[in-house]
Amino acid sequence: MRTRYPVDRSFGIFSRFSPPFGRGIFVLARAALSLVPKGSRGVSVRRVTVAGKVPVRAFLISPKGEKRKLPCLVYFHGGGFVFKAARYHYRNAAAYARTGCRVLLVDYRLAPKYAYPVPNEDCFAAYAWAAEHAAELAIDPARLAVGGDSAGGCLAADVIFRAHRAGLPAPRFFMLVYPVLDRRMQMQSMQAFSDTPMWNARLNKKMWQYYLADGQYRSPAEEGDFSFFPPTYLETAEYDCLHDEGVAFAEKLREQHVPVTVRETSGTMHGYDIVRRSAITQESIMARCAALATALGTSAQTNQ
Repeated sequence: MRTRYPVDRSFGIFSRFSPPFGRGIFVLARAALSLVPKGSRGVSVRRVTVAGKVPVRAFLISPKGEKRKLPCLVYFHGGGFVFKAARYHYRNAAAYARTGCRVLLVDYRLAPKYAYPVPNEDCFAAYAWAAEHAAELAIDPARLAVGGDSAGGCLAADVIFRAHRAGLPAPRFFMLVYPVLDRRMQMQSMQAFSDTPMWNARLNKKMWQYYLADGQYRSPAEEGDFSFFPPTYLETAEYDCLHDEGVAFAEKLREQHVPVTVRETSGTMHGYDIVRRSAITQESIMARCAALATALGTSAQTNQ
């Protein structure tokens, strides 16, 4: 795929790549992604099961050898609601863990087989379970954070709304990376970027069709009350149909006096984390780690 967008050269082939997004590819991709390495340097990985109506798998990623009670980031990976976590999700989770926290990376069920509200219910169950089982997981329940990239950002925002409605304590910190937030698809970037690499308005429309089988859904951007949201870090990609809904969401938080840090990256396409060697990716991960460490009071070791 050729692209007319000046995406930074460090992203190589991915600056010209548009992923296949049909039902046939989902089975093959999930099988391949289930085999990706889960660990990384300096961390340990433990498979856990979130108890509930239906058990949900997750991976608890911790600084290697650390036995103390630590803060925890409950994280929801991207993938258009249909793909499992990719290798870079586990590598990013390891980087976050090396700041001195545990990361609960949730393997939620996927559309189109499990359309809304199943993924949302899985993610909320994971957050509530982490808080309820903090002692056995060596987690400090007063220092929980939630985060997600792309579709995982939508799920993370939904968890905060559900926790508020359920009377659970809000997380201390919220991290969003080029998030999906608005099913209405009316923002200017959504109109302009119908052919951008890695993700675009055409694929975004298909994603919502797969995810919203019954059409009954209120996306995070459509909500009115954000006053209970914690301090938020939000990152955008320049050539991304989702860019403007991320910026608009940050503005809504600010209007309701929620502290927000927005990092707008340049020369980037959606999902640029996939290219680890890019200086832009490395700087972005370091910025996330620094924000996470500041919010949770940890050591901020941002080495990759």
